[in-house]
Amino acid sequence: MNGASWADQWDNSAKGGRIGGGAVVKSSGGGAASNSNTAKYKEKFGQGLDKTKSVASSGFKKLKSGSAMGFRWVKDKYHKTTNKH
Repeated sequence: MNGASWADQWDNSAKGGRIGGGAVVKSSGGGAASNSNTAKYKEKFGQGLDKTKSVASSGFKKLKSGSAMGFRWVKDKYHKTTNKH
């Protein structure tokens, strides 16, 4: 072991344990073309997040209703077994 932890080896911050400093930043001299590509990707990324949000929301609703039905079933079964006279 050289003394650096796994997290320090993969840390991209300047204060991390990597030799040579922080993250590598590439700059392109594209100008206007790179701005339009960036805007296009940001738009697609935003659309992807909207889809993800809607899928997660519907999944949560299904989980909530399913767990409520499950708890109700368990409650009913317990109630039936404890109220026998």
